[in-house]
Amino acid sequence: MDQQPGNAAPARDEVVTVYDAEGHETGTAPRSRVYEEGLWHASSGVLLRSLDGQRIYVHRRSPDKAVFAGMHDCIAGGVVDPGESPEQTAVRELAEELGVTGITLTPISRISWDGEWAGRPLRCHLFAFEGRHDGPITHQATEISDGWWWTEAELRAHLADPDWPFVPDTRALLANHLS
Repeated sequence: MDQQPGNAAPARDEVVTVYDAEGHETGTAPRSRVYEEGLWHASSGVLLRSLDGQRIYVHRRSPDKAVFAGMHDCIAGGVVDPGESPEQTAVRELAEELGVTGITLTPISRISWDGEWAGRPLRCHLFAFEGRHDGPITHQATEISDGWWWTEAELRAHLADPDWPFVPDTRALLANHLS
């Protein structure tokens, strides 16, 4: 799936790792092509809990995001770049989106999600980690527009509402994780 000469991606079109349906790396492609053609890729992120484990950090995605713009999420994450492991991606994304560094991450879930966005297939292998941190939180404005702490019960109550604008892949990822 490597980019071929003559199919140059726009200068700002990030190249990401492409996978097959079983989760094996098959090459790379520009992010725009991955989204346009519904290619399998991987995403990794972090569910951030307070140090006492009683609260979860929930945020609203920026209205300028390429997918799931303006929706709520509780995973700070993004696509796995070429040469990165899912854990390296999670560490990078947590630092970029929430300004959190130097915490221990524990794997909590992995699923393959075959969904849809804007009338096109969106296929992703999702890797989730959990970290503990009480602050500070510093949003990257191009990624996160707002954020707050909720108890797990508050988050579950919102997730039970199918009309609440929550990122569908994280909703699927958390289906078996939240008690």
